[in-house]
Amino acid sequence: MATTKPRIVKDYEKLDPDIQEQIKLMYPYGFAKHLIQYKNAEGKFVSALPFETDDKYYLVRMTLIEARQIIEDDDDYDESGELKESVKEEYEEKYGDMDYLTITEGDTDTGSDDEEEPADDEEEEGGDDEE
Repeated sequence: MATTKPRIVKDYEKLDPDIQEQIKLMYPYGFAKHLIQYKNAEGKFVSALPFETDDKYYLVRMTLIEARQIIEDDDDYDESGELKESVKEEYEEKYGDMDYLTITEGDTDTGSDDEEEPADDEEEEGGDDEE
């Protein structure tokens, strides 16, 4: 990925609520199938959810288990893990003018997230790192 945008590595809970809402709109069927892995500055593999705005590239730190738990605990998602239609419409109205929120074909996966998570004994500490 060649980009000149600043790369922000942050925990989901520490993101601005507007960014959280935009992420939900981008990933209406959950986060787990969209996680990527990369090596952090200490050479450890960590997983994160990629999210790009017009001016920043976010890597939202979360494990597969955390990705599932966030959706399960969030009232904006229904029991099947999909963003509620009323919430989706509200966010589309609120952020509809942001071109980067256009959903691509690969982001419409509604399949189950029931995969085993690999052991992650060396999880990176949470924080507001910029890499």
